[in-house]
Amino acid sequence: MSNRNMSRQTKYIMILGRMIGTFVFLTDAPHRRIVRRNLRFTHPHWTPAKIHRISKRIFQNLGITFLEICKLASDSREDVLAKVRILGLVNLCQALDKNKGLIIVSAHLGNWELGLQYAACYLQQPIVGVAKKIRFQPLNQWVHRLRTRFGNKIIYKKGALPEMRQVLRRRGIVGLLVDQSRRSEGVDVTFFGRKVTATPAAAFLAIRCKSPVLPIFCIRESSGQLTIHVNSPLNFERTGDLHADIQCSTQIITDEVERAVRNYPEQWLWVHKRWKKYYPDLYPEYQARRTRRKQRKERRSHI
Repeated sequence: MSNRNMSRQTKYIMILGRMIGTFVFLTDAPHRRIVRRNLRFTHPHWTPAKIHRISKRIFQNLGITFLEICKLASDSREDVLAKVRILGLVNLCQALDKNKGLIIVSAHLGNWELGLQYAACYLQQPIVGVAKKIRFQPLNQWVHRLRTRFGNKIIYKKGALPEMRQVLRRRGIVGLLVDQSRRSEGVDVTFFGRKVTATPAAAFLAIRCKSPVLPIFCIRESSGQLTIHVNSPLNFERTGDLHADIQCSTQIITDEVERAVRNYPEQWLWVHKRWKKYYPDLYPEYQARRTRRKQRKERRSHI
């Protein structure tokens, strides 16, 4: 595809994506409330006008990302390589040169799906991504085919840790999105000054396998250009106390994610109820649904 055609496609995707995002912003009141509450909670100094403006941009970003992912299903390897640029390549090369496997940590920021595909095309080496299975099976199958079409492998979260260790032992690459966590599996960290749980998988693997951890984020510029930022590898202290080391290392990873989100707040997935474990009052509708489900379950058990 020529650069002119690609530029034209990017322009159309940006325009249509913003339109779709604006429509969802105006019509999807439940998710709009979640986004605004999260922003007020994490940025108490922001004015209502700024929260409204950033909230709208968050939905517009999701609209653009949705169209980019749909287009990715028909893109060739050459198309993917042409539409993304990479910054910090030296960090990636140095991490791979250590020959101890590589742990890529990222977040639902910018276009996270395209970032994974670009890495596989650029490195000409499969990346093992860890994902949560989508309940709707036809959609899960479509997303799985999309994620693996350039050679990547996807393993699902439940019971994934042993397989991830094997990949690193074979000096492979594991990619993890670390900005969400199941409450039962996470360790306590601070995110935007508030207590949350975060997945300890990356920290545990880094300590056990001695593999470098590299933060990588696929960010969309105002022009629509997608840029992969390869940050410096994270340094973890090993004291011999595994629990304390995992806790400290997970906090370091979370801090790196927070810095990226602060730099590009309109590109993060704020629709997620990230603080629900320790601040349930932030999402009263969610808590009410949980209470109703629990009551129905108790009634059934007594029948």
